[in-house]
Amino acid sequence: MKSGLLWYDASANDITAKIMQAATRYQQKFGVKPDTCFVNPHDVPQVEKVQGIQIKSKATIMPNHLWLGITE
Repeated sequence: MKSGLLWYDASANDITAKIMQAATRYQQKFGVKPDTCFVNPHDVPQVEKVQGIQIKSKATIMPNHLWLGITE
């Protein structure tokens, strides 16, 4: 991904709920649904996809942050 939406959420919600909220905002802002979400390795959910969004871990993503976008 060259660009995307960085989302911060330190709430007690589970990571899948956070991803869905961030994806909704991404779609409102850019007009398309993201297909990839990078999370900190400590925040990785038990599933590989959430509503069609591929979840990947990346050590450079800070805890409680999500980076959503479209892979090229």
